Amino acid sequence: MKIGPYALSSIETGTFALDGGAMFGVVPWVFWSKTNPPDERNRVTLAARCLLLVGDNRVVLIDVGNGTKFTDKQKDIFRLDNSKNDLMSSLRAHGIHPADVTDVILTHLHFDHAGGSTRIEQGRLVPSFPNARHYVQREHWNLSQHPTERDRASFMNNDFVLLNERGLLYLVDGEQEILSGIRVLVTNGHTASQQLPLISDDTTSLLYACDLIPFTSHLPYPYVMGFDVRPLVTLEEKKKILPRAQENNWILFLEHDPHVEAVTLKQVDKGIGVDQFVRMSE
Repeated sequence: MKIGPYALSSIETGTFALDGGAMFGVVPWVFWSKTNPPDERNRVTLAARCLLLVGDNRVVLIDVGNGTKFTDKQKDIFRLDNSKNDLMSSLRAHGIHPADVTDVILTHLHFDHAGGSTRIEQGRLVPSFPNARHYVQREHWNLSQHPTERDRASFMNNDFVLLNERGLLYLVDGEQEILSGIRVLVTNGHTASQQLPLISDDTTSLLYACDLIPFTSHLPYPYVMGFDVRPLVTLEEKKKILPRAQENNWILFLEHDPHVEAVTLKQVDKGIGVDQFVRMSE
């Protein structure tokens, strides 16, 4: 897929699993289990899908997946599976070396979005993309440095503190165009100042939906994650952004849906639903 100067590619970095009840909040098991069947520990499968943009003399990554720094206990808890692909192998398949990456847009700093920012090399923690500027919303960075008890488990300092120490961190203030043709929208329901990249040209727009819409099954307005710190804010953000996306025929890129990369939208009886499934390679 091409938008403006950029060739866009989906980057698969493996899968993991989280509690199904937490993924769907107040929605009863009898409903969400039909679309997202849980395992014997009530966990549902999530993709850790990133987006690669190449063009305009830049190599841009949006989010970087879980990474590979987890302990055996954490691997069991989150059912982490990199057996088919990980971030680096998927980038190599596209001819990208870590040193080639010029920009990393981190939607937020939860471990499943920022974990791949650093890696262990010869026993030392190093930046995965040593030449890249890493974009994070300032308000969200401040939260990551002083998380609440509710947020604390989602942040792993070895994912992102090193970026600041190495001068690779660039703090963004609010909604703005951060690279040519790439604007970020800011939402606050899931966490403070999650930034959703919107890539646009004169004919096509793609919104990286991140944790506003993790699965296609989260398109109905009441389907809001229990992980969200402000679920009623998420509800209002969905009511604002989804009709805008439908009216303007935006493509929604889905970071966590294990089966669907992207969709376009249509109006349905109770809100917004899937119009067409989109493959990034087409």
